[in-house]
Order: sequence, then C-alpha cells, then structure tokens
Amino acid sequence: MRLLSLIFALAFLSFSSNAQQNLTAETLMQFERVSGEKISPDGSSITYNVRAYDLKSNKGNTDIYRINTSGGNMIRLAGSPNNEWGAQWRPDGNRIGYLTTVKGSTQIWEMDKDGSNKTQLSSFKGSITNFGYSPKGGYVWFTSDVKMDKTAAEMHPDLPEVKARVSDGLMVRHWNQWHDYAYSHLFIQKINNGNTIGTPKDVMKGERFDTPLNPFGGAEHIAFSYDEKYVAYTCKKLHGTAYTKSTNSDIYLYDIHTEQTENLSMGMEGYDVNPVFSPDGKKLMWLSMETPGYESDRNRMVIYDLSFKKKEVDVIPNFDYSISSASFGSNSNETFFIASKEATYQIFTFSLNKKNKKPLRQITNETANIRSFDLAKTRKGTVMIASMQNMSKPTEVYKVDLSTGALNKITKVNDPLLSRIKMGKVEKRMIKTSDNQDMLTWVIYPPNFDPKKKYPTLLYCQGGPQSPVSQFFSYRWNFQMMAANGYIVVAPNRRGLPSFGEKWNDDIKGDWGGQAMKDLLSAIDEVAKEPFVDRDKLGAVGASFGGYSVFWLAGNHNKRFKSFIAHCGVFNLESMYGSTEETFFVNQDMDGAYWDKPKPVSYTKHSPHTYVENWDTPILVIHNEKDYRVPLTQGLEAFTAAQLLGVQSRLLYFPDEGHWVGKPQNAVLWQREFFAWLDKYLK
Repeated sequence: MRLLSLIFALAFLSFSSNAQQNLTAETLMQFERVSGEKISPDGSSITYNVRAYDLKSNKGNTDIYRINTSGGNMIRLAGSPNNEWGAQWRPDGNRIGYLTTVKGSTQIWEMDKDGSNKTQLSSFKGSITNFGYSPKGGYVWFTSDVKMDKTAAEMHPDLPEVKARVSDGLMVRHWNQWHDYAYSHLFIQKINNGNTIGTPKDVMKGERFDTPLNPFGGAEHIAFSYDEKYVAYTCKKLHGTAYTKSTNSDIYLYDIHTEQTENLSMGMEGYDVNPVFSPDGKKLMWLSMETPGYESDRNRMVIYDLSFKKKEVDVIPNFDYSISSASFGSNSNETFFIASKEATYQIFTFSLNKKNKKPLRQITNETANIRSFDLAKTRKGTVMIASMQNMSKPTEVYKVDLSTGALNKITKVNDPLLSRIKMGKVEKRMIKTSDNQDMLTWVIYPPNFDPKKKYPTLLYCQGGPQSPVSQFFSYRWNFQMMAANGYIVVAPNRRGLPSFGEKWNDDIKGDWGGQAMKDLLSAIDEVAKEPFVDRDKLGAVGASFGGYSVFWLAGNHNKRFKSFIAHCGVFNLESMYGSTEETFFVNQDMDGAYWDKPKPVSYTKHSPHTYVENWDTPILVIHNEKDYRVPLTQGLEAFTAAQLLGVQSRLLYFPDEGHWVGKPQNAVLWQREFFAWLDKYLK
C-alpha cells in the first residue's frame, strides 16, 4: 500500500511539473499571505503569520507559525478557527505573545515556543488592536479604542432608536468607515512572568486623539526605551476640520514615572512617525516629512539626543529617496532602513559615527520589494530577517547576509502552488518621455510568449498618485494574471512616482493631467512599435489616480485605445474636493480649493469631466460604496456621462467594499468582470 502511494505521488509530481497552469482568479485566492515575521532574541527562530482565504465561506483566517532561521522545523503554533496573529517574542525568549479572538474580544495571550501551554495575559474590557513588550519584559504596552463622544441617541435619550449623526466638524468618516465615537489610546501594563500587575495606565487619558495614526498605522508607531523609563508614540493631536487640513503628526515622549508627556517634534509640521530607541538608551530615531500637508513627501531620518534634547534632521546627506522603515542595529551608531529606489524597495545601512568616511551602504540589490525586516541583537552581532516579494512571487521570509546582501529563503509557504503555475517574463525597459527623460517601465509578457504572434496590450496606470510601480505582487492588480489571460502589460513609472528622486516625485503637483499623462502615452506608444503588439487592440486600466488617468485618457487618447477600465477613479476634481475626507491631499495636489482666486488650473485644465464630450470608447466603471477617499459619486458621475453620451459602458458596484476589494468572492467577481470586459473589446 505504501509503495502504491509513493508511485502515485511521484506520478503526480511529474505530471504537475510538466503541466503548469496559467494563473486564474480562483488560483490567486489560494495563495497564502505571509506577514509579521519576528526573530527570537537569540536569532535562532522566527514566528510569522499566514492568512488563508476560503472562497466558499467568503472568509479568511490567520494562523501563527514558527520556523528555524536555518529553514527547518516549521510548526504551526496557533491555528484554531479563531484568528491568531501579531506574535511577539517575550524578551527572555521563553514565551511568545500574540493576539487572538478565541474568547470573543481581542486579547493578549502567551504560549511556549512549541505552541503549548497557551494562557491569557490580558483581560482588558475592550478589544486590543496592537501590543508589544518592553525591552526588559517588565511591561506590556497595547492600544485599544476608548469611546469618548456621544451618539445622537445618547444626546437625546428619549429617542433611543435614531441612527442620525450630529457633527460640528469634518473627519466624520475616513477611508472606509464613519467615525465610531472612539479613539485609539496607548496603555501600559506592568507584568511579571506571564502575570499582570495592577491596572493598565492610559497614557492619553481624556484625549480625543489616536495612536497609532488611523487608519493604517500599527505597532511601528510606538516604542519603549531600553531602560523602561519612556514610551514614545506617534500622534496627530488635532481634531475635526483641523485634522483634515494637516499632516502634522508628532513624536511624543511619555515618562512612565512622572506621567509627563513632551512633544519632541514640535515645529516640524509634516508627518513624524515610527519612533525607535537606540540600545544604549541615548538616542531616539524617527521618520519625518518636511512639507506640511504633503502625504507623499520624502521621509527623512531624524536622530534625537535624549541627554542634550537636540535633534538632527535629515541625517543622511544627499540621499534622494524616501525611507519607509528604520531600526538600530546591535551597535547604537548603526542604523538599518528600507528605501524605495528605482521602482524596488531595498535595505540600506547608515553609520552615525562621524568618523566613518563612507557611512551609507546599500545592502540588498534585488529586482524585488523588501517589505519589512526584523533584527536580533545577539552577542555575535546583528542577525536580520526580511520579507520579500516580486511580480511573480508572493511574500516569503528570508535571512539577509549583512555583508554581501544575499538573501536565503526560509519560508516556502506558496512554493507548491507556484510550482504548478506558469508565469510570464518580466522585462525592465527604459523609455524616453516627451521631455527626453528616461522612464523605467515594466513590460510583462504572457506565458509561452511567441514573438511571431500579435497580442492585445494593456497600459497599466498607477494610482497614488505617488506610489511606485514597484515589484509588488498584488491580489487584484496582478500583472501575471493579466499576462495569463493573453495580454502584454505595459506598466510605466510615470512622473509623480517615488524612488527616482524628489523632483520626479514632486512633478505631479498641480499637474495631474500634464506631463504624467504624456509619460503614460510615451510608454504605450513606444512598446506598441513592437511587431508582437496588436496596435488595434490596446486598452488602458487603473485604480484611484490610475482611474483618474483612465478617465482623462478617455477624453484625450486620439483613438489609441479600444477599451478602458477605471476602478474608484477621480472624475470631477471640484466634486472630489468637496467630498473627500483628507482635504490636505486635494489642497496639495490641486494647488488649493476650487473657489480660490485665481482659480487653480487643475479644475479647468486637468479634470477629466471637462473632456467627456470626446468620449467614444467602451468603458467599465468600478466603484465601491465605502470608498470615502474617492467617493462613490465620482464613479457614478462618470458612468452617467458615458450612458447619456451613448458610449458602451458598464458599472460594477460593490456596496460592501472601500477603496480596495478585499472579500474573497468579491475579488473573484472583480477579476471575472475585468477580463470579460477586456476580452469583449480586445479579443
């Protein structure tokens, strides 16, 4: 019986290796998503999250795994039907803390290194959203929502069934949800060997502010000093309309013993985020944007001397790239960070030692995105692990050789599935723009590409507007999925995208419909010269600013394209200004409000709705009810215009999604409608 099983297994492996499949929407949902890698204090083991989705139940579940740094002895530590995530090694290395909903509300639990002996650490009255240990293990910090505002029913107790809202300022909704009358506060709790001592202390008691920053901030916004005297946190201490107009978050230092709070970044008017203490306790590092109201400004490294209360801003001279995360090494004069460079994300190191003549060094040089890293500061030095992905492979965890930059793959969560899928070639091309600049453009070819054939070709228009077309593996805008459906994909890093220096990034400001649109056309025009591109079957697709780009191209493409798809795109800049939630974004990008005198040219020259009389090409408009960044009315306005103009058009509407599409069955439907529309007009 064992022999028959072995023969069958070998036959199956042989068949699967020789009969690779093209990527499908259903297969894409089978990929398991790796995140949250954390290395043990001695550098020998790694914990990480794996999230899997079930299409039938339309749900996802997250489990926690552990693996040796060498890549062996992989085990599942926590894998109940409830979600478990956010594993953190206790500083002594003997236990692992994590979050779970196993008893209803989200609480902190601990377990042994093999997943046994699970015990509940916290019993907080509310759900916990983030947590971490202090460096010596004497405290645990966590964040939880504290209700501070009254609902309309609470203001009028004789009307208990009303669902109305009463507000005297903006920021009543953000990205994909209305404000829930609560604020995320930071708490610290004394602990001793798995037991809590006393009651948690609310560091922000009585404050109507949030840490981490909503809606995307996490544990990286909070740090504990090594001597356990201070906790630093990120907060934008503004409320209502003032909050919508500003990016002025600050780094606050809370003294645990005196209970006094100090603003360390006072006078720095842009985003200040991600505090990190040095191991010697003398420095605090954070990331800072210089320009007020500019959410896509270059992130600079700031070093604050805790003894002398002095800060040095932009400590890396002549570094023209934005930093996304940073940490100290085992040496307090050694820093490591991730920065976007030439449409990839790489790891760098910078020495704070003034005597070092070459303080900056790029460690990795992969055609890939390093998404995050973690360090173990051992007696033998710094051990680093990192998560990495590219356009053809989802995220896995690697060990980084800090001397050579080599990455050794540790986790292989998706290798069995990848072995059955045929991926297309990804090519890097440099294309000249209309103003004679070099523009990095990715070209992705269908599997089994034949240069003697002609292929329909898609221009991918990136969103942001400042977010690079990097080596990302997307579960919606997946280039390999498009290639698997028989399309060549042209993905240019047009003007306004970071990783090519500040000027290239900033050139989009007040010029949405200008050089950036010329760059897009330069890319598709150049690739369309190839004999394998069918110039009569070109399409343009994109989301957010990419959707704006599609709407703008629809009125200005001079019959280049035969089909368009715009997802959650900006259509009318005036109505967008009046309905989006963070007004600092539109103030920055539009050069002001539409009622300003003189009126910014964005509203008269760059708004797609002013060119709608030229629309003559089939267009699919996709929009989501809970998108408050680019509100639903933008998509409805565009679809209404197309219908009344007699342009072939379709509306795909999701009532339960925000700016993105996250639910499994919605995601599959999105892909089916996406390719059905393209195939109808380009095949």
